[in-house]
Amino acid sequence: MILFISDLHLAPQTAGVQRLFLAFLAGRARTAEQLFILGDLFEAWPGDDCLDDAQNPLAGVVADALRELTDRGVAVSLMHGNRDFLLGHAFAQRSGVRLLPDPHVLSVPTWQFVLSHGDALCTGDADYQRFRALVRQPAWQSDFLARPLSERYALALALRRESELARRSKPDYLMDVDPAATDDFLRRHGYASLIHGHTHRPARHDHIVDGIHVERWVLADWREEEGECLAWNGATLARERLTG
Repeated sequence: MILFISDLHLAPQTAGVQRLFLAFLAGRARTAEQLFILGDLFEAWPGDDCLDDAQNPLAGVVADALRELTDRGVAVSLMHGNRDFLLGHAFAQRSGVRLLPDPHVLSVPTWQFVLSHGDALCTGDADYQRFRALVRQPAWQSDFLARPLSERYALALALRRESELARRSKPDYLMDVDPAATDDFLRRHGYASLIHGHTHRPARHDHIVDGIHVERWVLADWREEEGECLAWNGATLARERLTG
């Protein structure tokens, strides 16, 4: 069994999501062979040194819960999202997870998938794509991580607020993946089934690319009272609702 999740946006204010996720790691996730977290596990990640922040223990609690799962033999892979793109090797070492590139091709005996967070496919939002390219530059990240942790927390909060304000003023279609860019992506990756998050629009889409039928599965974002995982049993994908 392989499980896929994304967009939990864990933060000190999301106590309900935290409870759901920790229960998931202690329960359903332990029955899987692999777990893939496809971005935005955290609402923000100011740097791996937040793992030792006594004032905000969330990062350490989550890392340690993931370590309990990986120590049980479940292979956990994590992809950066647009909120937690600074997750680094210290987090991976403490939690036992494997950091994945975006995109990542997952080949299983009976099928092939391509995994992505999904934000790179929202090409219609030119402002966001420029921001995305900027914050993934090593020089920008080095400068940001050189600042005091308290300042990084404040900057991350300011960036989130700016992002939400900008989101409200943009047409709805810009918040979704671009159809042409998505078809090109599917073509480049051999018409593999695509699984992604980011858009918070859980659904299964059928694409016809060069006459070939390709499935695209969009993962759900987690809420205070409900989460969701996508499960592959070796033959089919199915959504599973998770509640407290």
